[in-house]
Amino acid sequence: MKWGRLCCLCLLIGCLLACHSGSNHSEETGEENDLPQIIDRGELVVLTVNGSTSYFNYRGEPMGFQYELAQQFAASLGVKLKLKVVKNTEELVRQLLNGEGDLIAYNLPVTNALKDSVIYCGEANITHQVVVQRKGKDALKNVTQLVGKEVYVQPGKYQERLINLDKELGGGIQIHTIAADSISAEELISWVAEGKIDYTVSTDELAKINRTYYPNLNIGLAISFDQRASWAVRKSSPLLAQAADKWHKENINSPEFKASAKRYFELNKHVPHGTILSLKDGRISHFDQLFRTYAKEIGWDWRLLASLAYVESNFDPKAVSWAGAKGLMQLMPATARSFGVPAGKEQDPEESVKAAVKYIAALQQSFGKVKDKDEQVKFVLAAYNAGVGHVTDAMALSEKYGRSSTVWEHHVAHYMLLKSNEEFYQDPVCKNGYFRGTETYNFVKRVIALADDYRKKIK
Repeated sequence: MKWGRLCCLCLLIGCLLACHSGSNHSEETGEENDLPQIIDRGELVVLTVNGSTSYFNYRGEPMGFQYELAQQFAASLGVKLKLKVVKNTEELVRQLLNGEGDLIAYNLPVTNALKDSVIYCGEANITHQVVVQRKGKDALKNVTQLVGKEVYVQPGKYQERLINLDKELGGGIQIHTIAADSISAEELISWVAEGKIDYTVSTDELAKINRTYYPNLNIGLAISFDQRASWAVRKSSPLLAQAADKWHKENINSPEFKASAKRYFELNKHVPHGTILSLKDGRISHFDQLFRTYAKEIGWDWRLLASLAYVESNFDPKAVSWAGAKGLMQLMPATARSFGVPAGKEQDPEESVKAAVKYIAALQQSFGKVKDKDEQVKFVLAAYNAGVGHVTDAMALSEKYGRSSTVWEHHVAHYMLLKSNEEFYQDPVCKNGYFRGTETYNFVKRVIALADDYRKKIK
């Protein structure tokens, strides 16, 4: 959270408290809305914000660490979860105090102003800012070594912290500010991993997530004080707060809790890839005949379908991704069901390819306005990786800001890369919220490049 926004949040709390005169919406209407009432109605209304750890949509399915924990907590109470995704933390607090939600499932910063109006509950999460750099013997070990180094950051809290640190050190940090409308914070991290730049700054939580994509990152150098954050409920819901505290304490070491934490903060998100089977014999994989047979149904070169399978699963029909996608073509469970994969057959190679081709055909219809077939392939691949909604969001952004909505590179792809920036995923034309667009951008490039290589080497 930016410091300016934190100040605004405190002012908002003050205004809300003044308006409520020490009461909340439930008290004004004479209705209690604590744990017994929640259990009676059988529903827990949870407020959260789009983000890399809280909640996002991936390949058409809801994901996010806080979302999964909220699901587990609701299940422990024996009630259904109703999720309300709001625009920002100010709106989280406003809706909570107005009785529009029961619980904030988000790392809400612990501040003195908020302590007067909410009960913090659940696990206390400690965050701080870190230098993101590559591993190696030259990695910085203390902040004084930043003097003379070039650090690339977006304007806002990271830039402000670096400026203050530079003053504390007597100057010398070369701070390069990158406009948020050109590069996302996650793309800057990818630049570090790829060696394009040496240093950037992020929260340790965001850095941990990105390290699962780029194992060569070093994120151990902290440059700010710790900030505490946790879930929150209204002051009038002490029993709900107690239940959240008890659940976190008893379940922090449970298999479900550990599995969720591992999914987002530990599992390597990249599939290891080997070489193609045999150039001499003109074979790419053991499944070439499947690709040759089914690619005809969508008008694709079979080598393009093979390249998609390779990038998705490394031709491993038993592969299961961090997000739960399965099989040769890495279909999410709901997608597999929708396109005819029988239960228990997700890892059957032919069933996987058949369903994937049906899905691709549906995506081709979704992007019918993209008339150029080579361009359409890129949109289809992007949607296969991210889900249709995030691609249509990027198309809407591209059109809004004066670029083409039917050209991928430098147009729609540019805004796909920016979908992890709050300024863009909160734009009114975006309907699907946060998304890590760097992965989709790289995915499309890789599949296309690999297919071109296959065409050159295998006739």
